[in-house]
Amino acid sequence: MKRYRLINEFKSYERGTKFYVVSESEFIGVKEYVLRTRDLKRRLIITEVELNRNFLRIYDEHL
Repeated sequence: MKRYRLINEFKSYERGTKFYVVSESEFIGVKEYVLRTRDLKRRLIITEVELNRNFLRIYDEHL
């Protein structure tokens, strides 16, 4: 499962908050991602542009 860390404050989430990518979809060239917080309680739906601008992919770090 892909993991991301927030690098900027975004939609009431603090910098450093960790997320899992639950779903990726593409419709007519627009990619959307559904992210869940580490505890899986909160959901965030964002576009590919928002993902690239505000998140950093985590590869080897243990959550």
